[in-house]
Amino acid sequence: MSQLQVSIIIVNYNGLGVIVDCLTSIFCHLSTPAIEVIVVDNDSQDGSPELIAQKFPQVNLLRQSKNGGFGTANNVGARQARGEYLLLLNSDTLVTADILPTLVAKLTSEAHVGIVGPRLLNPDGSFQLSIAHEIGLWGEWRTLQQVKQYRIPANRPALAAQYDRDQVVDIVVGAALMMRRSLFEQVGGFDETFFMYFEESDLCQRVRALGYKILYTPAVTVIHIGGYSVAQAAGPMAVAYRRSQRYYYRKHRPRWEQWILHGYLAFKTWRQARQHS
Repeated sequence: MSQLQVSIIIVNYNGLGVIVDCLTSIFCHLSTPAIEVIVVDNDSQDGSPELIAQKFPQVNLLRQSKNGGFGTANNVGARQARGEYLLLLNSDTLVTADILPTLVAKLTSEAHVGIVGPRLLNPDGSFQLSIAHEIGLWGEWRTLQQVKQYRIPANRPALAAQYDRDQVVDIVVGAALMMRRSLFEQVGGFDETFFMYFEESDLCQRVRALGYKILYTPAVTVIHIGGYSVAQAAGPMAVAYRRSQRYYYRKHRPRWEQWILHGYLAFKTWRQARQHS
């Protein structure tokens, strides 16, 4: 692994409470001669970029003058990356072992594996749902049923058992995923129209459209605290979610599905207005 270069890209936005632990875990557990760590800071105002510069001078800190969103920031990092592989991590993740050799092996062991996503765990070590079905009316309904099942803690062991082996999936969440830099560049990186939400779904869809597989593997685990940056601005993020959802449907789904989604969201808005009137 010492001669293999992996570029780890982390997007930071007001992550003072998590980013130091994330970076500490990386430099503690990963083979440092084999990696470069790039942190793209989306104009944080909480002192986190200053703390990163102070505590981790080995990090390539790219400070942005505005918050351009998750996908845009990852693209900024990828353009600076020198590694053969990109490992995209959220700022609220923790690694507890050297995950790189296994992730690279999974990515290269089978032809046409385009993206590999590890098993995500909650801070207490329990299974975290990090897989989704293809975005669309049917796929979103199926994913929603899984999410409802997951929200009941007693159901999580059974869900974890469904994902206890390597399997090809439609989508892995963007909290932790690895792919070749050449493939990332081939698909054009993230679509920067997505400010937040659906950007990894769109990336997975475009990778799959080129004939590559999305592989989920429980052989590697990453702790994901979850929702830290989003919690900083819950209201605006709800608006961003629907904007991204509509754009995704315009980009990838047939016209009739777009009409149904538009009608559903219009009805939902009308009903909420009635309830608050």
